[in-house]
Amino acid sequence: MIRKSLAVCMLSVLVFSCKKEASETTVSKTENDSIAKTEVKEDLHKPIDTVYSEKNKTEDYMAALGFYKSKAEKEIAAATPEQNNKIYEDYVQVRSKYIEGLSRLHTDILDKYVNYYDSGTESYKFPENIKKLSVEFKKAGLEFREVGEGMTEISSVPDYYYSLFKNKVTPDYNAYIAQNAVEAEDNYAADAGLIISWEELGNRLIFWEKFINKYPKSPLLKIVKKDYNNYLYDYLYGMDNTPTYESSDGKLYEENRKEFNRIINTYPNSYTAKRAKELLSLFESQMPVDQIREKMNVESNY
Repeated sequence: MIRKSLAVCMLSVLVFSCKKEASETTVSKTENDSIAKTEVKEDLHKPIDTVYSEKNKTEDYMAALGFYKSKAEKEIAAATPEQNNKIYEDYVQVRSKYIEGLSRLHTDILDKYVNYYDSGTESYKFPENIKKLSVEFKKAGLEFREVGEGMTEISSVPDYYYSLFKNKVTPDYNAYIAQNAVEAEDNYAADAGLIISWEELGNRLIFWEKFINKYPKSPLLKIVKKDYNNYLYDYLYGMDNTPTYESSDGKLYEENRKEFNRIINTYPNSYTAKRAKELLSLFESQMPVDQIREKMNVESNY
């Protein structure tokens, strides 16, 4: 009788165990199916690759730009300022690649853009396709921008990144992004000539010099120093079509002399003022320009 009861008990345990395994298998299968469906759903919403393809259309790029903006906004809200520095760098990189793709896609429009300017009315007369494209670009923080020599580019509006990252990154990044927004408002140069005023260029030099002194350990220091050096080169010598001196007699133009003295008097202890003093002294000694350049030892890194 005991053996019979034991057998029944063991049979019950075996049946329960089989049912439990079957139940767990079903649950596991259901969970895996759910995960698979979710992954497929996410794959369907992934943006196009950043690598350019002739198959991509304008709407593909708009969708990709929108996807990454939303992604950045969510990440920024949950991250620390230090983490947002990295988010900023990554976002600039991926956005730049999509803008490059858009530019390649619309090469024909960019090549003809300046031709739509009507000198009679001093305004542009665009066909409908460009008007519609401009509206779409505006939604994504993009614009058509003439950069000189008959060239037009697609670029982010000046304050695009600052509007997203303002006061959400570390102080050095905040200052960097803010200043870039200001400097992007106007073209720096075109047709081998400076567009902004000499005074504005001098002020930019002072800003970046202060940045370098204030944030000596910033990860941005390498690129800031490069930009500063390029500005300094242009400030001292000018550009092909806007030089600081007369090549025929090697004399400084008066407007540049005044600007150098402004910097020297306003920021006497700055490195920028020091280099301006050196240049003034060398020109006053009537040293040949090629020797002045050699002695100054300031090179551009364009």
